[in-house]
Amino acid sequence: MIYLDNNATTRPLPEVVAAMHEALTQSWANPSSKHVAGEQARGKVTEARAAVARLLGAQPAELVFTASATEANAMALHAALAVPGAPRRVVLSAVEHSGLVHVATVLAGQGVEILRLPVDAHGVVRCETLPALLEGGAALVSVMAANNETGVIQPVAEVLRLASAAGVPVHVDATQAAGRVPVDFAGLGARFLTASAHKLHGPKGVGVLVVKKGAPFESLLPGYQERKRRGGTENVPGIVGFGVAARHAETAFAEASRIAALRDALEAGLGEALPGVRVFGAGAPRLPNTACMAFGLLDADVVLQRLARAGICVSSGSACSSGGTEPSPVLLAMGTEVAAARAAVRFSLSAETTPAEIACVIETLQAALTPLLAEAFTA
Repeated sequence: MIYLDNNATTRPLPEVVAAMHEALTQSWANPSSKHVAGEQARGKVTEARAAVARLLGAQPAELVFTASATEANAMALHAALAVPGAPRRVVLSAVEHSGLVHVATVLAGQGVEILRLPVDAHGVVRCETLPALLEGGAALVSVMAANNETGVIQPVAEVLRLASAAGVPVHVDATQAAGRVPVDFAGLGARFLTASAHKLHGPKGVGVLVVKKGAPFESLLPGYQERKRRGGTENVPGIVGFGVAARHAETAFAEASRIAALRDALEAGLGEALPGVRVFGAGAPRLPNTACMAFGLLDADVVLQRLARAGICVSSGSACSSGGTEPSPVLLAMGTEVAAARAAVRFSLSAETTPAEIACVIETLQAALTPLLAEAFTA
């Protein structure tokens, strides 16, 4: 099997699995308990919190562990809107993750005005349009650090500068960026930042919301855990695994140039082997591991099926519903035509990806798609 779907999830590192097993068998007590077993579990959480904070450039006390980045995103929106006197208005980029968009849709049904910050043809937010969107005030501006489909890295610092000038706090969704490019919460000056363990070779079921020290915060899930910012007994094994993955990620940035070279080789090789290859977001800075491509106007499902037969795992750049492939909202926001947005296929590499695997993908697609594209271009 060749796995190139690392933006969906990553394989947990062996050391992550080992640390989680140890936590399940040795540090299984409730970390809120006052006895020695509880202290042991609490110590494991404290160690992990420090590691994740280092990776994100934050203080340990600013971290709130959650069950996912989606939950963390929802908490950020809720907390911003709960501030007394905050406008019932939120600005989201036009290419935010569907999980956050779904939360915003629910809020819209509750009377919150949702404004969208547009992007250019490369998928980069058009910062020059933000001041006008903020003229009436807003409770929050939310922008992802890097897009999950195209890998495009957003000019977060400029968004923060403009929002700060308007007195509006910012939430940064760093789910895809954390562990792949440096993230510095303190340096950014954002109010909120979210990340997820399973995107950086940690376990599923644990995310984190970083809340700027001193910022007003009303919990979406009241309780006594996480400094009274999220109720519910902590997922000790998951948090421990997150900590191990974060420590590994700190040392893995040196792999970025090698991964980018493999990504570039994939794009160049497919471009030479097949006609009509299109790379989305190629004109903007991108994560080193991500390539979002269309092969003529071949439906993404056709390409995925051919790759699946060869044991190659990639994903569509769009979401499937009712048995059909829907065009990617991210690509549509970039001005991509519907047929091309429906054709998008995402390849997302990791440090485990090898040159031989890239060569195999190119060879497989050349053999599988050449006749289909020839037929399409002569039709």
